[in-house]
Amino acid sequence: MDKPIVRSARPEDVKQLFEFVVDLADYERAPEAVVSTSDMLRQALFPTGTSPHLWAHVVIDPADPKRLAGGAIWHLNFSTWEGQYGIYVEDLYVRPEFRGNGHGRALLAILAKICLERGYKRLQWSVLDWNEPSVDFYRGLGAKPLEEWIGYRLEGNDLTGLASTGRGL
Repeated sequence: MDKPIVRSARPEDVKQLFEFVVDLADYERAPEAVVSTSDMLRQALFPTGTSPHLWAHVVIDPADPKRLAGGAIWHLNFSTWEGQYGIYVEDLYVRPEFRGNGHGRALLAILAKICLERGYKRLQWSVLDWNEPSVDFYRGLGAKPLEEWIGYRLEGNDLTGLASTGRGL
């Protein structure tokens, strides 16, 4: 098999990227959690009149250059300890028929290259603890779990409730 071809996402890729988001949510047993739309993703990746705060890279299906084999949607994070930005991979998805052929590695390799070129100190993502194929894949790359860190999230009514107690200047 040929080496995977990775490039920056283009507006015409958004429909397929959104399909990946939906497929990933289904795989992660949370299809109802996707309330966004393809248009929302398009606006985030390719905003009008401002710079994006979200980016994506795609890997091309070698048999059909208009079809994507996979994609990575990412944004910047910042380490106050290191004083440097990093990349946080929000979604990494490879179509099932392309898994095991280096497509996921190729996507992460491009993001690692961006980190090094821009002086970013880390490439980070989250994975569900029961997703053993992904955990094994990431460990195979040399990635280490942040086992001492526990992620937290506020959303919905809890987010609204906390916001209502805040006071501005």
